[in-house]
Amino acid sequence: MEMGDIPPEGSIIRDTISIAWPSVLESFFVCLAGMMDTIMVGSLGSYAIAAVGLSTQPKFLGLAVFLSMNVAVSAVVARRRGEGDREGANRVLRMALLITLVLTAVVSVAFVGLADPIVRLVGSQPDTHEYAVEYLQIIMGGIGFNTVSLVLNAAQRGAGNTRIAMTTNLVSNVVNICFNYLLIGGNFGFPALGVRGAAIATVLGTVCACVMSLISCLHKDGFIYLGAVKSWVADRFNIRSMTNVWSSSFVEQVCLRIGFLLFSMTVANLGTTEMAAHQIGANMMSMSFSFGDGLSVAAVTLIGQSLGRKRPDMAKIYGNVCQKLGLICAAVVSTVYVLFGRQIYRLYTDETEILDYGVLIMYILSVLLFFQILQVVQFGCLRGAGDTRFTAMVSLISVTIIRPGLSWVLCYPLGIGLIGAWLGTFGDQAVRFVMSFIRFRKGNWTKLKL
Repeated sequence: MEMGDIPPEGSIIRDTISIAWPSVLESFFVCLAGMMDTIMVGSLGSYAIAAVGLSTQPKFLGLAVFLSMNVAVSAVVARRRGEGDREGANRVLRMALLITLVLTAVVSVAFVGLADPIVRLVGSQPDTHEYAVEYLQIIMGGIGFNTVSLVLNAAQRGAGNTRIAMTTNLVSNVVNICFNYLLIGGNFGFPALGVRGAAIATVLGTVCACVMSLISCLHKDGFIYLGAVKSWVADRFNIRSMTNVWSSSFVEQVCLRIGFLLFSMTVANLGTTEMAAHQIGANMMSMSFSFGDGLSVAAVTLIGQSLGRKRPDMAKIYGNVCQKLGLICAAVVSTVYVLFGRQIYRLYTDETEILDYGVLIMYILSVLLFFQILQVVQFGCLRGAGDTRFTAMVSLISVTIIRPGLSWVLCYPLGIGLIGAWLGTFGDQAVRFVMSFIRFRKGNWTKLKL
């Protein structure tokens, strides 16, 4: 039901694209930097690709509490922006920043100290263990720059300032790639540090992003301005709003990370070659995810602001537009993967066995990514409205249970091996798409209060 004037379709699409394109590019460049990381590390051999891949899920498990809080920050700030409540938005950000600093110290110390048993738990092989431990320790030792940047950028996205987050991440990735070149192989007089050099380069990139993110929040005329309020604790209403979203989002993140960790262990136990082939495929899956993730950020912002202005009808319209744009992106990326899958894998390695796995993985991924991109956008729509309890439930069912369970059955009892793991991933994405599609169409999420 219409609750006011509906802008022309062209205007709605322009508004959506203006918010979405910086987020899409940001997410794409983050994935591109990860891809370049793997390509550069791949020059050392398949063991190095596998070592970096082994540290991925433990790292994101450590980041789970921060990623979930950032979902809450973006959703609440977007709602306050729609309501015109600048003070409330900045109170939420200040409190989230304080919590981030405290939790970062705890998480960083724990992961650096326990890196050896953590990497062993996820299935490291003798030829990858030492490198994976060292990589994880360096990444988690410098994680504070990343967590601070994440929460500040989350607030800027909620306010609609997606270009700021894009710029900080673009610079971070350029710095990362440059120091990869200097430190992995040892160029221009720098030491050849191998896998350790890749980790140091990543941390140096996050240092730059952190500085830029802080500067972006110090402009007095900006909606997000850390000096707008003096208190480090939000009022009861905003605390309740943020806690409701954060708690459910944290459960979702834990479900995601446990599921991904179990899945990673299933693949790692297949062997170093399989893990390397899988890690390259995971890079390409992240690349397709970046398009959905960028549109998801736009959905959180546009839907949160629309609901803040008491326009659930516009929230639905923006959600539908984001999904249509996601479908276009999926068609383009799928075509590239089908036509150039083997050539893409050759960027990483010339090992025949890995290339053979790669062709099959890219065929599966070219279909899977339609479900992936659309469900990511739909999840963004629901999160923007604060419907994180539902997304947590779906993650528990699909990612924590279906993906690792189905993958294990296909890999081992049925003997399909690595391809079985990717078929299990396909099943997970399809289930998440169906459940989020039904939820979005029902429209009850537009009635939630934040």
